[in-house]
Amino acid sequence: MTSAVSSAAVRFPVQQLVLAAQLYYLDELTQAEIARRLGTSRASVSRLLSEARRLGIVRIEISPPETVDAEEVARATAEALDLAAVHLTGPHGPVSAATVGQPLGEALAAAELGPGDVLLTGSGRMVYESSRSQLPRLPGVVIAPMLGGQDEPEAQFQPNEITRNFCDRTGGRPSFLFAPALPGPDLDPILRNEPSIGRVLDLWATARCAVIGVGAPPLSRTSLPAFVPTDAVSLRAAVGDVVSRFYDSEGREVAFPGSDRLMATPLDVLARIPVVIAVAAGPEKVNSILVAARAKYFNRLVTDIDTAQALLAAAARSPAGSASTGRTRTESDDPSTTST
Repeated sequence: MTSAVSSAAVRFPVQQLVLAAQLYYLDELTQAEIARRLGTSRASVSRLLSEARRLGIVRIEISPPETVDAEEVARATAEALDLAAVHLTGPHGPVSAATVGQPLGEALAAAELGPGDVLLTGSGRMVYESSRSQLPRLPGVVIAPMLGGQDEPEAQFQPNEITRNFCDRTGGRPSFLFAPALPGPDLDPILRNEPSIGRVLDLWATARCAVIGVGAPPLSRTSLPAFVPTDAVSLRAAVGDVVSRFYDSEGREVAFPGSDRLMATPLDVLARIPVVIAVAAGPEKVNSILVAARAKYFNRLVTDIDTAQALLAAAARSPAGSASTGRTRTESDDPSTTST
């Protein structure tokens, strides 16, 4: 607003013009409400507002939103995190069953899966959403869970249910794991010697591809698998998890009571799978994703553009190498070799 208004050029009292403008543009009253407040007609309010704009008492500025080059953001994020590729869900919102299908399909294509190949699936909300999306057909591909959890009450932590969903949408062949995620000391050796369970565990070492989630710091979450001991002191150091294996800010696995019995793909086995796709998004997961990427727990990422931009900023603040396990992995790694 301006005070340099010539009285000769004004057809209405300046204070009335200012008051009408304040009520309309700042207080967001309707013209009818302003008319009642000023004891005049709606048409008079319209003239007051037009006059206020003509005299420069009101200045309207239109600032088009800055255009974001999604392809450039994806490329830059992949480079910053040393990933093979980042696949974005596009402008339609965060990762969900409705948005994740196309970018996940693009990531799966990198594995070039054919009949008899093994695709592993993790658990968690993002992977569960992925399992309900429109996915490419993968006839003959064996799909198996990466961890136990048949006794989990929440669907997102039911690996067999997620595996079945993936099979329903891709035409793959399921191989279920009928075991809890954390068997008791007496049950653990019995389960591992059970042939039907052993067959699934053997698939972990031969897989060509895996789809995993990345969990936020466990003690900050409102939803966790039932077996996680939230009172474990060691978990205070955990900044995230993949396949229910927790890790610290350096990407090193964080043990907790009983974790030696965890029925889940070991991290060294995960590191040898040629294509590991993480599906993860959200401000609470930015550091978890950054650390997991630098620890080489995955080599492709499906996320939304807001998370990708936040990852770029976080990577710039935290130099590469601050979260590394010393392992390296590329999509051309031979699954039969051990990474160093």
